[in-house]
Amino acid sequence: MAEFDSNPADGEENIVVELNEVFLKRGQLTLLSGLNWTIRSGQNWALLGPNGAGKTLLLRLITGYIWPTDGWISVLGHRLGKVDLRRLRSRIGWVSQALADLTPAHTTVMEVILSGPPASLGLYIEPEPQMYHRAQILAADFGLSDIADRPFGHLSSGERQRALLARAALAEPSLLILDEPMSNLDLGGRELFLNLVNKLAAGPKAPTIILTTHNITEIGQFITDSIIIKKGRAVTAGRLEQVLTAENLSAAFELPLKVDRTAQGRYVAWLE
Repeated sequence: MAEFDSNPADGEENIVVELNEVFLKRGQLTLLSGLNWTIRSGQNWALLGPNGAGKTLLLRLITGYIWPTDGWISVLGHRLGKVDLRRLRSRIGWVSQALADLTPAHTTVMEVILSGPPASLGLYIEPEPQMYHRAQILAADFGLSDIADRPFGHLSSGERQRALLARAALAEPSLLILDEPMSNLDLGGRELFLNLVNKLAAGPKAPTIILTTHNITEIGQFITDSIIIKKGRAVTAGRLEQVLTAENLSAAFELPLKVDRTAQGRYVAWLE
């Protein structure tokens, strides 16, 4: 495997993720077809589409867990296939229900947070005092101090997702992937989670964020752009307000939908 190159290609310094004519095939079945997608620094994207559209496959391609049949992908200025994936992934944060399911139930909340920088499931190294101090600060900021010693398996869904978000934040990722992180949360848990992500997105070391969701109400104010995929193809992509329209969502979900935006900048949709 090629060594990690710390210098991005010329003229690509502001490109965080780039997909060029990406196809993914399994036998005679084409799962993703001709995807082109460029994410630049300063942008945060919502990845939308119906079930089976290929959203999870797309995220697995970006993180190098599966490989495209055709085309190429660049992440954080490095072409996949020519980079040490272990080191690249250390710069990518991940929050999802799947990650929550993989986290050992006996691991304490503080251990979960501290497992962010080594990108491990559970904590197997002794953290340095400075890292432990930062984890304590994050636990306080994320409302987790009182349960820092509680096993992960004893937490509510909202507490688990906040712990995983703190885990990602401790590693100070350049790219943060939020894969349907609010799918199992109640109203209070959703709003608390969104508030924390808003703060991360506004911070001095803010990562570029990709959020996947089935519910456009979960699209926070930190999102600037959106892409909609359907049956493995990109339907539309661009600025959020240009993508989240009744016409685009109706075409993607094959239903007559109405869309509105609240005074606070949040979106809602309903069947006409």
